[in-house]
Amino acid sequence: MSVDQSEEHPAEAPAQPRVTWAAVRPLLVRLHFYAGVFVGPFLLVAAVTGLAYVWTPQLEQAAHDRELHVPAAPGFVSLDQQTAIAKAAVPDGTVTGVRPGPAPTDTTQVIFDRPGLEPSYHHTVFVDPHTGEIRGQLETYGSSQAMPVRGWIDTLHGNLQLGDFGRLYSELAASWLWVVVLAGIALWIGGRKRQASRSARGRLLSWHRTTGLVIAAGLLFLSATGLTWSEHAGASVGELRAELDWTTPSVSSALPAAAPQGDVGLDAVRAATLQAGLPGPVEIRPPAEPGKAYVVAQVGRSWPTKADSMAVDPATAQITDTLRFADYSLAAKLSRWGIDAHMGLLFGLANQIVLTALAVALVCVIVWGYRMWWLRRPTRGEGRVGRPPARGAWRRVPGRVLAPVLVVTAVVGYYLPVFGLSLLAFLVVDLIVGVRRQEVQA
Repeated sequence: MSVDQSEEHPAEAPAQPRVTWAAVRPLLVRLHFYAGVFVGPFLLVAAVTGLAYVWTPQLEQAAHDRELHVPAAPGFVSLDQQTAIAKAAVPDGTVTGVRPGPAPTDTTQVIFDRPGLEPSYHHTVFVDPHTGEIRGQLETYGSSQAMPVRGWIDTLHGNLQLGDFGRLYSELAASWLWVVVLAGIALWIGGRKRQASRSARGRLLSWHRTTGLVIAAGLLFLSATGLTWSEHAGASVGELRAELDWTTPSVSSALPAAAPQGDVGLDAVRAATLQAGLPGPVEIRPPAEPGKAYVVAQVGRSWPTKADSMAVDPATAQITDTLRFADYSLAAKLSRWGIDAHMGLLFGLANQIVLTALAVALVCVIVWGYRMWWLRRPTRGEGRVGRPPARGAWRRVPGRVLAPVLVVTAVVGYYLPVFGLSLLAFLVVDLIVGVRRQEVQA
């Protein structure tokens, strides 16, 4: 993956393929160069903030130790009593979930919806399961119950703390990352028999290219999964998944119209699901309205099969519906695994180490690319930056190749609008620069 490969020399090949590659290669070089130069800063920010996020689980445990942990002690206060204590502390809140501590040294999290909270935020009360003492109250974020430190870094990675407008940065990075990677792979395939220069720039090119190839699959994965969270491309992905029936299923909380009324309480509900084979950690979600069941769902994200859920009749504690992760479609499973792996949660520490290596390698590839560009700067005259690849490369591409490329680009630009609009902006700027240069030369 190189921003410029001008030091390489054409390899021997059959006549027709050589003509085609000789025509296509300059276009790929120019695409890889400009995408790397202009999208590089966004990728750099995404890599650095993503690297910070990967290690937030450990940071979160240390920063919020009082809220999350308690001394081991004999005896437990019932979940119903703990929830009642939490309700008394948040009279204007509505309980949306209760997460019993998975270990005796963990607090119980009572999750509230409360007026004035931002979307995706909750108000959580942390209760000592042994004494009923409130250990603290925090605003938590998302379905993973991110504490403030992790939630802040998560938002920084996703939108630079700039709201919906800031999400364009991460979508731009994800939209172009796969393009840069695929162009780099194509350049390597077309030039793998060529020998790089032994100059300083040649060594950088070798490092840039080799490292880029090693991490290419990981970068393509991050690009694909990152797009599913984006504002505009994510909507297209959601529509496609719905049309192909690739959506994630959910357990049914509906009850028969003639179901008896009553509420056996959180403890009875949890006991019923434990007996039915639903180990923790779990979140117990009370009925949202009359005629609905409790939903008890596994919330562990470090193991790829911990995503089962059950619905429980609040009047009888009978299991009314069960959804096992094994029953998910392959697409739904891949979606779950992809999201968890992107967040560094799948398989725990091993996932974190892989993402750390990937982020560091990406930073190196970007820095080496800019360094190579700097080394191409003129040593005489008024130039201050490296020379870009020559313009007009597309004119040398055969029509039989250029036509399908344009069609595919138009389709991709439609479904990935941030990519399409930014590509159009690049082309307009390039056209204006070319016209101005012709006027100056004239």
